[in-house]
Amino acid sequence: MAFLSQTLPDPYEDFMYHHLQYYGYFKAERDSLPDSATHQQAWKNNPRLVLNGSLGERDLIPDPLQKKKLLWPTCLSSILHRQIEAMSRDSSMLTPHLLKSRQLLHNEFGEANPRLREPRDLFGFFSGSAPLQAPRWPIECEVIKENIRHIESVPPQPEYFYQPTGNEKIPDIVGEEKGTVVYQLDSVPTEGSCFSSSRVGGKRGDIKELAVILQGPDDNTLLFESRFESGNLQKAVRVDTYEYELTLRTDLYTNKHTQWFYFRVQNTRKDATYRFTIVNLLKPKSLYTLGMKPLMYSQLDADTHNLGWRREGKEIKYYKNHLGDGLQPFYCLTWTVQFPHDQDTCFFAHFYPYTYTDLQCYLLAVANNPVQSQFCKLRTLCRSLAGNTVYLLTITNPSQTPQEAAAKKAVVLSARVHPGESNGSWVMKGFLDFILSNSPDAQLLRDIFVFKVVPMLNPDGVIVGNYRCSLAGRDLNRHYKTILKDSFPCIWYTRSMIQRLLEEREVLLYCDFHGHSRKNNIFLYGCNNNDRKYWLHERVFPLMLSKNAPDKFSFPSCNFKIQKCKEGTGRVVMWRMGVPNSYTLEATFGGSTLGSKRHTHFTTEDLKSLGYHVCDTLLDFCDPDQTKFTQCLAELKELLQQEIHKKFTELGRDMDLEGSWNDISLSDIESSTSGSDSSLSDGLPVHLLSIAHELNQKKMYKKKKKKPLQTRKQRNEQYQKNNMIREFKSTDYAPERAEIASTLQKQPTFFKNSGNTSSSTMKNEKPRMNELNGRDKGTSLDPPKMTTSTLTKNKERMQRKKPRFTVSCSPKRSTNTSQDPAPDMKPNWSRNTFPATLRGGANVVSVSYPSLHIYTYP
Repeated sequence: MAFLSQTLPDPYEDFMYHHLQYYGYFKAERDSLPDSATHQQAWKNNPRLVLNGSLGERDLIPDPLQKKKLLWPTCLSSILHRQIEAMSRDSSMLTPHLLKSRQLLHNEFGEANPRLREPRDLFGFFSGSAPLQAPRWPIECEVIKENIRHIESVPPQPEYFYQPTGNEKIPDIVGEEKGTVVYQLDSVPTEGSCFSSSRVGGKRGDIKELAVILQGPDDNTLLFESRFESGNLQKAVRVDTYEYELTLRTDLYTNKHTQWFYFRVQNTRKDATYRFTIVNLLKPKSLYTLGMKPLMYSQLDADTHNLGWRREGKEIKYYKNHLGDGLQPFYCLTWTVQFPHDQDTCFFAHFYPYTYTDLQCYLLAVANNPVQSQFCKLRTLCRSLAGNTVYLLTITNPSQTPQEAAAKKAVVLSARVHPGESNGSWVMKGFLDFILSNSPDAQLLRDIFVFKVVPMLNPDGVIVGNYRCSLAGRDLNRHYKTILKDSFPCIWYTRSMIQRLLEEREVLLYCDFHGHSRKNNIFLYGCNNNDRKYWLHERVFPLMLSKNAPDKFSFPSCNFKIQKCKEGTGRVVMWRMGVPNSYTLEATFGGSTLGSKRHTHFTTEDLKSLGYHVCDTLLDFCDPDQTKFTQCLAELKELLQQEIHKKFTELGRDMDLEGSWNDISLSDIESSTSGSDSSLSDGLPVHLLSIAHELNQKKMYKKKKKKPLQTRKQRNEQYQKNNMIREFKSTDYAPERAEIASTLQKQPTFFKNSGNTSSSTMKNEKPRMNELNGRDKGTSLDPPKMTTSTLTKNKERMQRKKPRFTVSCSPKRSTNTSQDPAPDMKPNWSRNTFPATLRGGANVVSVSYPSLHIYTYP
């Protein structure tokens, strides 16, 4: 009896215990778990028992009303009191650690409803108590343990461009031979190596002290450091008491792309004039030649005066030096500066830094905001090559009906595909600040649009301090057509997300935020629309934006020509996928040459204000009152006429602008984006070439499909057709017999051609509106004679097959140019192929024909 009284462990409960404990959902002891029989009996007797707090706590309490019994004992009726007391007596006899599903909904009395609550948000990262996800670094990178953070502030006065005097010194490059190396990174991975793995904190082991050891309080050597998030400085050489030559680190796993710099100096002296010279820049043109100044940040000023980043520097000169590897020349940037304090910690940067940790802190605040989290859903788009999260925000107000939700158009925005272009993040921050606010305009935008936002496309590059590339060693904005999902996950998943979005709804606008290092102001690059019906429509949004931000945005700097080297960029790929308004927004590293901000540097507030102007322009662009839209189109046509006249004047030719001037190709008028901050694609790294070849072979193999087996219906139809041909051969009407027999034999070929038309049309990258009006002109559309009843039957058949298809004249670019014609659009088929009667009056039995009409236009 003693043996029988022992409870045997339940296999299911034992499995669930280990399963829940492994995933962290249950942290109680093994003995606290009841067996199934006891649990089921307890649930039947009292289904209102719940656990207190989280699943890890083991205090059994009744439903929420039992909690409130202590607070309002006089508010409960006597009947309810007796129910709770009875429940308490029952619960005292049960095992004190019972688990119950927390997914069931309960009413005000604690009774379980027969339905489950809404599931928790997938990929819910942030909570008030959870720490931020630590950045993952390649295992070759050493990372200091200090947390580098800066305050945001607006300079008290406008920061004007540096005005060259013509007497700027051009220092000679001394190098290590005559100077002293005071800072140098070890084992920086360059071209020839490739990314292998990552970990939080980067390289294992102790962190070496790379800066020199000061010999005493009088040693005034600067102490350099850049092994922190987004930092970039490879080497510092002291060539004089207060003069240093700096070498930037190239993008990891490459031998180029030196533009972004961000480093720290300590042990400063207040009254001395320091000179810094960066010796290995690669771009022949730079905004530093137009008066742009470097940025400096003083820790003491930030702590005492709440003063953040500011433009500093004198004797600024950008010039070509005599160094180089023989393949590409190097350029130098030199400037002088005086530090504001002794023994200060200062930072220098190419532009205002915005790190991956800064983004996570911002998203944490949004996730913990009870209002913003209702209409801003945070998800994981994918993991980067190093395992860092690429975040996707979906921003829209909840819809009242499914029809209202389906009617919303989409807007897709992204930033930081180039990690060194931090100005894109500041524009994105301004956009998010406004669209998540309680402004009436923001609420209206959330009511009519679904915003898909990828705020940081290349977190790996941002973390390690790259300027242009990911850890694959390639510019991601040249590989949007890639098939290598594992090597370029960020853009592969972004493209797939937009493809799925296009299947659900119209994507009105796509815009990728960038920075520009050779032109001032802010401008857009777009794609010319070749459809005359929507001619110049892609230029309306940029023109409206220039009117809303006249002191920042320059419409004459915009360009809409598609170059061959830009075919892999985000704006071109999305445009070819079917997004009519697809842009790259370029925000300068320098400042403005327009209006009230003429000859001043942009601050972070200026860039954030542009994010607001994007929202404001979106409202103007979609205003039901098309007055602004029409005015902009008229102005664009006038500007284009002037541009054509200028072009022909330069060529020494006369042009009658009253003629068919709008038939001229816009690509012939515009110059190339020679001023764009572009880099040619380097192709795939060597270690990825074989992978890409294998994937392409598999893709081609999948295209070669075997001929499908015929169904019984198809075999019967073929049998009837063959019988009819034999019957005609046995009759006395030889000429007519031959004509009809030959027509019947040609019939499957026609339908084979008409079926292939859709696949050939899908190969065309640019959708054309005239393809909606019929099939390709090269395809024969001469089927057998079809009666009106047969066409009507076909029309009904097409309507049943594609009930949602309509021929739309909206600006939305069709994503599937192989769709069938609309039911009311009749193909131009000949009606004289099959005569109803033969010569001589013999009537061909038309009742034998119905099976022929199965081969109608699909």
